[in-house]
Amino acid sequence: MVSGIGGVLARNLVAYTGSAQQVFSESFKALVKIPGIGEVNAKRIRNNGVFEKAEKELEFIQKYKIDVRFYTDKNYPRRLKPCPDAPIILYSKGKMNLDEQRVVSIVGTRNATEYGKTICEQLIQGFAERNYPVLVVSGLAYGIDIHAHKMALKYNVPTIGVVGHGLDKIYPSLHADTARKMLENGGLLSDFPSGTKIDPPNFIRRNRIIAGLADATIVIESAEKGGALITAEIASSYNRDVFAFPGRVDETWSRGCNRLIRLSGASLIQDIDDLEFFMGWETTEKEKVVQSSLFLDLTPDEEKVVELLKNEGELFIDQISAELKMPGSKVSALLLNMEFKNLLVALPGKMYRLR
Repeated sequence: MVSGIGGVLARNLVAYTGSAQQVFSESFKALVKIPGIGEVNAKRIRNNGVFEKAEKELEFIQKYKIDVRFYTDKNYPRRLKPCPDAPIILYSKGKMNLDEQRVVSIVGTRNATEYGKTICEQLIQGFAERNYPVLVVSGLAYGIDIHAHKMALKYNVPTIGVVGHGLDKIYPSLHADTARKMLENGGLLSDFPSGTKIDPPNFIRRNRIIAGLADATIVIESAEKGGALITAEIASSYNRDVFAFPGRVDETWSRGCNRLIRLSGASLIQDIDDLEFFMGWETTEKEKVVQSSLFLDLTPDEEKVVELLKNEGELFIDQISAELKMPGSKVSALLLNMEFKNLLVALPGKMYRLR
């Protein structure tokens, strides 16, 4: 709630003082010395008016049963947490598992063509037919975004809409009915408090959440410039996979996808089979049974990793290191050895899961 304090500075404050509560107990002199704060921000932090804003937001949260996740909470999305500019707080409403086994972000132009809509439906129908846990993330905007949400609802696939405003409104209002239906199998997510004005830069800012929540970002259709390409670029910067469906060379709304593929900004996919191949999602139940027999001959440290991943599903290397209380260098060597033994699958962004 303190103006001028974004996610990076907020993390600095908590790291230097020890807790969010302690930030507001620090002396002015101590705050000024924290890197990036200075006198102006220190005065803003010491201004008690910020607590009035917080109380008002708390009333809204309680009244409308909003779920809140702080970045130090255990239920903060594990894929989003390592992102350097991840929000320090998330507001959500609905029934969602942000740490689903597979999470994909589907983005594209607001001027979706029938070609793009067909691709979108076929992809999400494929998820439903595979019958494995998957969460579809998009931005509730016109075009490909809202079509992705609608198709997820049609095929009973959980879907999350990341919005660029507080949860006291729905924008565009035309999508309010779809948003309400999403609350039963997914929901809405934002890092903006209630009362936030509709402002174009906020929709660019929310794209980092769409990219950071997912294992892969899929661009269905895009012109040469647009929000979908920004999301793809952010996903790449997080070391996440980016995919794009190609289109005709003379089609305006495929030029962005074709350019991404041409410049190696995205891998070309034509269907769900291609996505599964690139993401390593092809393992059959029979293969899993065969691989499980390999777990019988493990070192004590390997047993700890296997047990941890059985419970958690997928984890980043730094999470494994923290949970097992092992140095990062030791964990890195351990995971590499287990990968050679065909026990683990290395996913984008230094994430691991059992094969």
